[in-house]
Amino acid sequence: MWPSVPSLVDLLAEWLPAQRWFAGKDRPIREISIGTATALLPGDPGLHHLVLDVRQDGAAERYQQYQLLLGLRRSLPEQMRPAEVGWLALDAGTRGGTGAYKDAAHAFDAVHDPELARCLLTHMADETVIGPLRFRHVPGAELNTGLVPAVSTAEQSNTSLIFGDEYICKLFRKLSPGMNLDLEVNLALTKLGCAYVPGVYGWVELKAGGQDVTTLALLSEYLRTGTDGWKLAVTSVRDWFTQPQQREGVSAVDGVDAVGERGAGAGSAGGDFAAEAERLGEATASVHRDLAKAFGRSELPPDRVRAMAARMRDQLERVRATVPEIEPYAKVIGTAFASLGRWKRPLPVQRVHGDYHLGQVMRTDTGWVLLDFEGEPARSAEERREPSHPLRDVAGMLRSFEYAARFLHTAGPHTPPEAEQVLERRARAWVARNRAAFCRGYASAGGPDPAGHEMLLRALEFDKAVYEVRYEAANRPAWLPVPLRSLAHLTE
Repeated sequence: MWPSVPSLVDLLAEWLPAQRWFAGKDRPIREISIGTATALLPGDPGLHHLVLDVRQDGAAERYQQYQLLLGLRRSLPEQMRPAEVGWLALDAGTRGGTGAYKDAAHAFDAVHDPELARCLLTHMADETVIGPLRFRHVPGAELNTGLVPAVSTAEQSNTSLIFGDEYICKLFRKLSPGMNLDLEVNLALTKLGCAYVPGVYGWVELKAGGQDVTTLALLSEYLRTGTDGWKLAVTSVRDWFTQPQQREGVSAVDGVDAVGERGAGAGSAGGDFAAEAERLGEATASVHRDLAKAFGRSELPPDRVRAMAARMRDQLERVRATVPEIEPYAKVIGTAFASLGRWKRPLPVQRVHGDYHLGQVMRTDTGWVLLDFEGEPARSAEERREPSHPLRDVAGMLRSFEYAARFLHTAGPHTPPEAEQVLERRARAWVARNRAAFCRGYASAGGPDPAGHEMLLRALEFDKAVYEVRYEAANRPAWLPVPLRSLAHLTE
């Protein structure tokens, strides 16, 4: 039982660009073809797994692949209407089969259908092989297949299904050949017994023809008590900004700033996040240590370190040409890159997170947990697997503190210059306090001491900040003041 392909392709060409996880919204679709089509459940309702080959104008790659769980129902429940792809004509062969669909059916994204989506868990428990699809679980895992899935609202570039309070299944929408980095890293860390990552229970992979095995989904521990690190930090900043002392005027704010710089305890100032930042630094160092155990360490020769500095300078020059607002800070940034360009000794490197920020960590009732080891999405899988110095992740988190501190008063209503200056002073105090706490925790847990690698860390942080300026100018112009404000004091 299979729908007529031309009709389905026409529907997908209209439906795909409207999906949050579709990465090619800036280019028209030239062609869609069905790479693989696997029937998972026959009848009404029916479920089919599709790999879509999407070709677009101006795309550097020959095509991009996306995965879709396509549901078919003659009668579509009202709550599933938002997931509908369209009303799909079925071919003669289908009508001559069971007749369940007659001549047409509703096609829809079946992740939103609990009755259909729950079969993913069942197949992983049974380690089923269906055509090119292979369902797997880690040795010894006994999965509870009676759980009903619900779609998480937190995902953007992927889609996650939450099974009760036990599992979360991430479906990788945009596919890349080979084992997905998130599965590769989390599986290795699970085997080591790392306490700071969610345990892996299973996964789904595709083996079609002579192609590499491609990861389709990852089933891991659901962090039921977890709270997003970004939300916690922004809440802290909000409290920090609205303390009674702050409302009394600049002198009170200056006093609190001084207290923050002296390292007052948590009881001295509302909105304090420093204790959590220190614990997060400790967790980060522990994960870096386990990553080194799992994947090994190596050294970059000096010429490759200098080449890295040259790439940083190149990015800076490209951004200067398109975002003039960075110009006041370009000289100091360039000097930091030039210092790294004179590097004369091997640089120790290892596997790192690669896209580390407050949105990639969760605070549970037992401590911090690190998530999403896929690396920066704009880089190729090969680039994301390249080893780097652990301080690259430290630099990413320090940049995230800068973002959290400036997010509220940048995104909020316009305020007078005097009040803006007060908020900026308080933002700097919050950032300084939490940067110091994170670095202290990281060094105390065995990570490379940021204080002993100031030149390298400075270059890595400036490189990330330049990238942020480029990204915000191109995608969220209203957010451009966030990285620029932090550069204003980092370059003083």
